[in-house]
Amino acid sequence: MVTVAIVMFSIITIFGIITEYMKDNNKVKAKMLNVELELEKVKQQNFVVETEKMRLELEKMKLDYTKTEDPVMLAIQQDKTKML
Repeated sequence: MVTVAIVMFSIITIFGIITEYMKDNNKVKAKMLNVELELEKVKQQNFVVETEKMRLELEKMKLDYTKTEDPVMLAIQQDKTKML
């Protein structure tokens, strides 16, 4: 009878340890997911900013090319206006 009590106590203790470990493990996973989500948000914001920066640089380049006196660039611009 004492052996059964010791075995039951041991099983309950081990079960408690395993349950606590699983809870802690799940908390760590949840924190990792939150960090990954924040990282993805930052990546998305960075992508939008870089895309906007490239768009502005392209617009600047277009404006710079319209001011050029290069005959080749002038011919390309005239061809583009004819196509429109």
